[in-house]
Amino acid sequence: QVQLVESGGGLVQAGGSLRLSCAASGSIYSINAMGWYRQAPGKQRELVATIISGGSTNYADSVKGRFTISRDNAKNTVYLQMNSLKPEDTAVYYCNVKGFDVMSQWYNYWGRGTQVTVSS
Repeated sequence: QVQLVESGGGLVQAGGSLRLSCAASGSIYSINAMGWYRQAPGKQRELVATIISGGSTNYADSVKGRFTISRDNAKNTVYLQMNSLKPEDTAVYYCNVKGFDVMSQWYNYWGRGTQVTVSS
């Protein structure tokens, strides 16, 4: 089992910043990819940003230039720095981690989600 603990959501005014964190623990042998997804009310869950073990990143067009994803491999933690937030960024943000556990089994876990609300 792999456990994910998310933190950092909240309420912020448009133009403000927030930093999300997600720490993974448990039966981890390797982490191949970490990422953030979001789901706004009435919409499907969408990719926000991902980072793979080599450090390559991928962003949704809507957040490029405003959000930055990073990871601390020693802490098995992924971060999402969100700047210049807009009301349309309001959503529940979910952490996702993929990799192999100590039994060499592939895993794909989701966090419980953290609410980000951006007021206009």
